[in-house]
Amino acid sequence: FSLDAFSLAVLTHILHSPKMTNETVTESKLSPPPVLWAQRKGLLYLKVALEDCKNPVIKVETDSLYFKGKGGADAKEHEVTINFLHAIKPEESRHVVHPRGIEFVLQKAEEGPYWTRLLKEGTKSHWLKVDFNKWMDEDDSGDELAGGAGDFEEMMRQMGGLGDDPTGGELDNAGDSDDEEIPDLESSKE
Repeated sequence: FSLDAFSLAVLTHILHSPKMTNETVTESKLSPPPVLWAQRKGLLYLKVALEDCKNPVIKVETDSLYFKGKGGADAKEHEVTINFLHAIKPEESRHVVHPRGIEFVLQKAEEGPYWTRLLKEGTKSHWLKVDFNKWMDEDDSGDELAGGAGDFEEMMRQMGGLGDDPTGGELDNAGDSDDEEIPDLESSKE
């Protein structure tokens, strides 16, 4: 029995890879719900994307968030414990249950540079994704509440697109090539 260099490298990688620990997902057989996250210097935004979740069990701790709830298209029960890379302030953190999921605004214990990741563990979790609707790079400046989207109307004014009329009303009076009558096609006689 001999191994070529590639097989040996793969085997070595598997043996030395970090193991999936129960620190990320609870020991139960319940699957974790999809979770989206984004951050600012002093805040974390999390969304448990589980539709129609009624009466979820939520525990926000200094170093973790526990969620258990039933919902989604199959009305299955889901459970997850998220161990944060750094501490948060549970007493200053909030959550709201919406029909499309549970949204969290978690206050970081220390405002400062962005966290390199959300989880304490360095392993990739299939259920955790970046919320690009709320994501803003650390060096970006802009409207914090809009999640980096900025003010579209103001941007259009600066570009000269809407002038002082944010509704674009003056565009309604402009002619359109579709409004012109289409000439009859001439039948070709050969």
